[in-house]
Amino acid sequence: MQWRLFATLAEAAGEAEAAVPTEGEVTLREAFDALLETHPSLEPEVFDEEGHLYDHVRLLVDGSDPFATGEGWDTTVDGDTELALFPPVSGG
Repeated sequence: MQWRLFATLAEAAGEAEAAVPTEGEVTLREAFDALLETHPSLEPEVFDEEGHLYDHVRLLVDGSDPFATGEGWDTTVDGDTELALFPPVSGG
């Protein structure tokens, strides 16, 4: 499974695209846990002290917010799913 990481998250992981080991269909949470297992430096960048995803971090599944349009962490993903993780972005 492939994750696309942007800005400071790519810097924390040391790469902009991260391949993680999963087999077949998994939940988004399982895919996210696999990402954190292979790139533990991301954990403090994406989770607060209580283990919740920071409000300012955006996680997209095939270009959509799974918490708004999908089943949240229970959204099913596979090797063909486009997964992306964004830190806060500001313009100027």
